[in-house]
Amino acid sequence: MTDDIATRLARLDACAISDALDQLGLPPSVTGLGSRAARRRISGSIITVKLAAGKPPEGTTPRHLCTTAIDRAEPGQVIVVEQRTGVECAGWGGILSNAARGRGVSGVIVEGLARDVDEAADIGFPVYARGATARTARGRIYETATGEPISVGDLTVATGDWVVADGSGAAFVPAARIEEVLAAAERIASREAGMTKAVLAGHPVSTVMGGDYEHLLETTE
Repeated sequence: MTDDIATRLARLDACAISDALDQLGLPPSVTGLGSRAARRRISGSIITVKLAAGKPPEGTTPRHLCTTAIDRAEPGQVIVVEQRTGVECAGWGGILSNAARGRGVSGVIVEGLARDVDEAADIGFPVYARGATARTARGRIYETATGEPISVGDLTVATGDWVVADGSGAAFVPAARIEEVLAAAERIASREAGMTKAVLAGHPVSTVMGGDYEHLLETTE
């Protein structure tokens, strides 16, 4: 079942998923998480990482941020990192990109900044983030949790949820709603593909995109 969901999700873009979320009364896509390296769409189930400002508490075993998520990741998953500490530094870097690529991770999404984005581009590993910086996380931030709920935009995102990210944004789908969101997105994508075909065949775009397009999200049929 999970493999089937992943395959269906990979056929859809963030716009179709966002439209489906809108249709079902769920929060739509998160804006501003742009592709910083290896510009291509990513999708899959999520593993979360939460970061905090400062240094790890005394007596804890040091472990570099995001490494637990990489070690746990299955091929095709997406790592999503919350770096909303207010500290200007990267929540993801080049060695992590190499390690994640080696594990078959689809890509990473950082709610915050990433670094070594040229290196990620060189190895073809997709990195989505709010922006890029050369500032290290060392001594500035640390990991507080892997696999716990995090905040991305106005959303709460959990491990096991699903995501599609591309040049238009990142659309997150709660695990419990993935089947109905996929079904709605597939219907929407099919109808829009038909409209595009009609336009390319020479039909006036004003006719093709008339009432049908404006009311596209009002029905689940």
